Amino acid sequence: MIHPVLVVEDDRKIARVVKVYLEEAGFRVVHAGKGKDAIESALKEMPLLVILDLMLPDMSGEEVIQELKEIGDFPIIMLTAKSSEEERVAGFALGADDYVVKPFSPRELVYRVKAVLKRVQKTDLKGTETMSFNNGLLIIDGQSYQVKKKGRLVNLTPTEFKVLFSLTSTPNKVFTRDELVEKALGYQFEGYERSIDAHIKNIRQKIEDDPKSPTFIHTIYGVGYRFSGKKDD
Repeated sequence: MIHPVLVVEDDRKIARVVKVYLEEAGFRVVHAGKGKDAIESALKEMPLLVILDLMLPDMSGEEVIQELKEIGDFPIIMLTAKSSEEERVAGFALGADDYVVKPFSPRELVYRVKAVLKRVQKTDLKGTETMSFNNGLLIIDGQSYQVKKKGRLVNLTPTEFKVLFSLTSTPNKVFTRDELVEKALGYQFEGYERSIDAHIKNIRQKIEDDPKSPTFIHTIYGVGYRFSGKKDD
């Protein structure tokens, strides 16, 4: 049996609309109205993907993300009225893969579900060579989706990995935010430039010694980002 998409949303009207659109797109859907119900559902049957409202009656969405991440390695799309960069960064830092702000288009949500599922498939980077930078300080392996810094594994989400891999594939090239959205996320919607900023901020927290004075990922103001690491021979 195909794993379900788990929709965690206490507003029954929104949950019903999301369920109808996802089922029309060919997905099997399971609904949970509370955080505890979502955790029980995920333990009972591993979801393909989770769509999670951060404002739940019994637990914070952030707590639910942490619990779900301990159950399995499935993607999570945050669904919420919160829209500030700090809140997006906090969600991404916990391991969420995408962020949809209410009110939203159900068709867009379905598109994002498909895009996230495609993004977490690791087959598209098979055959790529392992990249090493700054005398082995940072190693990026597209075959295994692993990043190591100073020999230690860095825990990146699939989305963060795609953003970093896109930057490191052409060191010193300045990528616009639109280019990174297209290369790393695979689709473009209004507001996604700000999500790239949030992902970059989160990646810096994980790979830079001093995120405020980065060695690897530099901001090119008014344009985008550049990876400045020196590729090893």
